[in-house]
Amino acid sequence: MRNPEATKELIITKSADLFNTQGYKATSLSDITKATGLTKGAIYRHFENKEDLEQQALHSLSKLMFNEISTSIKVAENFQDKMEAIFIFFDGYMNTPLYKGGCPLLNAAIESDDANPILRQQTYNMLSRLRVSLQTLFNNGIKNNQVISSIDIDYYSTIFIATLEGGIMMSKLERDKTSITHAITHLRNLVKEILI
Repeated sequence: MRNPEATKELIITKSADLFNTQGYKATSLSDITKATGLTKGAIYRHFENKEDLEQQALHSLSKLMFNEISTSIKVAENFQDKMEAIFIFFDGYMNTPLYKGGCPLLNAAIESDDANPILRQQTYNMLSRLRVSLQTLFNNGIKNNQVISSIDIDYYSTIFIATLEGGIMMSKLERDKTSITHAITHLRNLVKEILI
């Protein structure tokens, strides 16, 4: 490939799939060269080291995830429809995933420990962004008189994220949509309880 940007994007895309399916630690540079058809030297022309590539791959997965969710939320007209857009996104993981391997936030959170503090921080930032996005939806729902004002926004944001991510984890492990379907049904009922 002669186009440096296209080459870098190919490396990031192929590596992101490998990291998200095999794990960050388990994916070797040899796996990446095999997937991309490039040499180690070609890869290192674009990235300082494997950790740099891991960070850029996770950033790419994060960007894809948040762009997809944001696009759906923006077209929704009210709080309930915006929450439904999130539920549809998570429900779609089992049938039409945006990327191989499941939720990049969940996968990176499980793998990133104190051994890789940069990846852990980046994963924490993804979680924070998701939490802030949900908090904004709840706040806007209150401001627009669609959600009762007495709810504990931090509590609900935590419950929604934990339930969705847990449902995805269980469904991926069980190779069955039942768990994420139950999780979403429960959250839909919670949404109904806090509507005005």
